[in-house]
Amino acid sequence: MRILRNWEKHPRMVDDLEVRRRLERFQSVAREAGVKLTHQRLVIFRAVAGSVEHPTAETVYNAVRPEMPTVSLDTVYRTLWLLTDLGLLTTLGPRQGSVRFEANLEKHHHYLCVRCGALRDFDSAELDALPIPSAASRFGRVVSSHVEVRGICAACMQAGGESRRPEA
Repeated sequence: MRILRNWEKHPRMVDDLEVRRRLERFQSVAREAGVKLTHQRLVIFRAVAGSVEHPTAETVYNAVRPEMPTVSLDTVYRTLWLLTDLGLLTTLGPRQGSVRFEANLEKHHHYLCVRCGALRDFDSAELDALPIPSAASRFGRVVSSHVEVRGICAACMQAGGESRRPEA
């Protein structure tokens, strides 16, 4: 199985075994829901499932165009929202007007660079153990939580020095 490797800033990808596991789940969920397993949907899902970048729809669109030159940005958006509705992706954001998608549904947290927008997953037993504040329950029943840590990544600090004011 070929994984798309032309992501914008960071070419790191999810290992092939995990991508295959996510694709198998996608196929199973789609069949159970009666959703057609089209080539476009598979390629778009594979692009998100193979990335650690939490890509925007525009990033996915740019990544899948070499394999599907006739795909439209609208098709990518509709497919990403369908996959989200099926419980195969979650969304993060908005960040400067763009929603970011990811296929990692395991409990984890996020580190977001406020300078370049890099977004990375991390695990933390300490954050997992934090109680949900009672104030959150006034909005309804809490079903999950995650923490988003914001800062300046090592690459940005090295490139521009930490004294530079972050773009929030």
